[in-house]
This record gives sequence, structure tokens and C-alpha cells, in this order.
Amino acid sequence: MKYVFNILIFLASLQLYYPSSYGQSKQGSNFTYFYGAVIRGDSTQKNISLVFTGDSYADGAEHIIKVLNDENVKASFFFTGNFFRNKNFENTVKKLKADNHYLGAHSDKHLLYCNWEKRDSTLVNKEEFKKDVLNNYKVMERVGISFNDAKYFLPPYEWYNDTISKWTSEMGLTLVNFTPGTKSNADYTIPDMKNYLSSEDIHNNILDYERTHKNGLNGFILLIHFGTAPERTDKYYYYLKDLIVELKKRKYSFKRIDELLE
Repeated sequence: MKYVFNILIFLASLQLYYPSSYGQSKQGSNFTYFYGAVIRGDSTQKNISLVFTGDSYADGAEHIIKVLNDENVKASFFFTGNFFRNKNFENTVKKLKADNHYLGAHSDKHLLYCNWEKRDSTLVNKEEFKKDVLNNYKVMERVGISFNDAKYFLPPYEWYNDTISKWTSEMGLTLVNFTPGTKSNADYTIPDMKNYLSSEDIHNNILDYERTHKNGLNGFILLIHFGTAPERTDKYYYYLKDLIVELKKRKYSFKRIDELLE
């Protein structure tokens, strides 16, 4: 039942959209914000941050780590407390940390913080939110990642509102989310979903967006899932090397999230 519920939540997330005018840059900054979260770095610079999220799955671990090492790319990984507590993922976390990738929080229990249809309706109170976030950091500390090491927080389901942004800031954290437009985050979809996208379609969408938009992928926070349900056999992470090689040809540099937004 938990798996079915998570799939329904993710499906709902793709049915919602970002308006074309989805944020304002703060004074003196070329960053883009939406509901208080940073969703794009400097749009004048050819830098990209590859961001991977994980909760229940890590089937892409071996391949993703190898590609990043082969291509000398540093990425950012936002994992839930569920992920960090999973004994099967311990060696993966140690490897990512040893390779100097960014490791950040993605909530402890992968809670849904606000309503899908009525975004301003927050589903947790402030204390519940703080407890969920801090519990994520407590388990991260056990693997050597301190609160001060990971000041960027990516919300569960990539769904939040102004209240969540405010509470995040009050905790001394910066809320971040993926840059919309490429549909890279649809790599979790399975074939029987109406919004299913093949990995080839996702790959083409990313490159087409880069080619057809004035600032391309400048400052993009490009989100890919670290693992997906077994029902999806067409895994987008197998396209990762081709994506990195092609974007390097197009003169992009890859940055950790903290480097992109410093």
C-alpha cells in the first residue's frame, strides 16, 4: 500500500505545473526563486548542478558513481532519513562521501508537506516539520555529515509552499528545488502511468530545451532519481554518461549545489 500511495503522490506532482513566470530574482542576484526556494542558479553562467534524490531505491548507485568518477564530475545527493538508515545503502553513502559529492537532507520520513490541489494548505505543523527535518540530520550525523556541512534542503516529493520555505529559513537552511522545463524528474514514471516518459524522450527533452531556450541550461538544478521502482526497466541513469559528454561539448561545467549557489 505504501508503494501505491507514493506512486499516486508522484503522479499528482507531474499533473501540476509551474507557471511560465515562476519566480523573481532577488536584488543583486541572477538566481530564480519560486515560493521562496531557489530553483535555478545564475542564468548567465554555463554551470549545471546534477542533483539525485533517493528514499527507497538505490539501483542506480553503482552506475551513477562510476560515470561521475569517469567524467570527473561532482554531483549532489539528497537522501531521506529512511535512505541513510538503510543498511543496504551504507557502503553507497560512504563511497559518495569519500568521492566528495554533496550529501544533503530530503526529509526523514518522506512526508508530504502540503496539499497537491491546494498548495497553501500545509499538512504538517511547524513542530512536525522541524522534527522531520532534524531527524534527517541526526541520522546524517552518524555517517559524518554535520548540519553545517549540508545547509541546502530539498523537500520531499519536490513539493512545498511559502510556509515550508519560511520554516526552512528559520532553521538556518536554504530550500532548493529542481529547475522546471526538461522533465528530467519524470524518470520515475512506469509504463502504465498516463504521464509515462521513456528515457529517450527525457534525454531528448533535456537537450532540446538547452538548444531552444535563450539561456539554455545555465544555472540549472537538474534532478534525476538515484533509483526507481522495478516496474520501470528503462532507467534514465543509463543515459547519464551521454548527457554529461554532450553538455560538456556544449561548454557546460558541472558544480555541486553548494558551488552553484555560493
